[in-house]
Amino acid sequence: EPTSVPLDILINLRLILVSGKTKEFVFSPNDSAADIAKHVFDNWPMDWEEEQVSSPHILRLIYQGRFLHGNVTLGALKLPLGRTTVMHLVARETLPEPNSQGQRNREKTGESNCCVIL
Repeated sequence: EPTSVPLDILINLRLILVSGKTKEFVFSPNDSAADIAKHVFDNWPMDWEEEQVSSPHILRLIYQGRFLHGNVTLGALKLPLGRTTVMHLVARETLPEPNSQGQRNREKTGESNCCVIL
């Protein structure tokens, strides 16, 4: 549907799948990562058919190497308005947590978890 919102106050997101396929979507700064995941899920591109997921809740956005939690808005990330921002879109059941047992031992071999310097 036509939108009356000027494009220069919106954020153009280019989402990249693990497979390398990309698609651009337009969002407002008030949209959260969870909103984006749901919108992409509801408007899944036809040429992403092989990557189709069963639920929007496992879609995760990665921006500058960091997983975005569902309640983080684009505005909070200080993304440039009217410009294209690239994010990665991956399917993951859970966000990586320091205390997720089992997985950690495989993924983090040789890396100490005791002291994380922020």
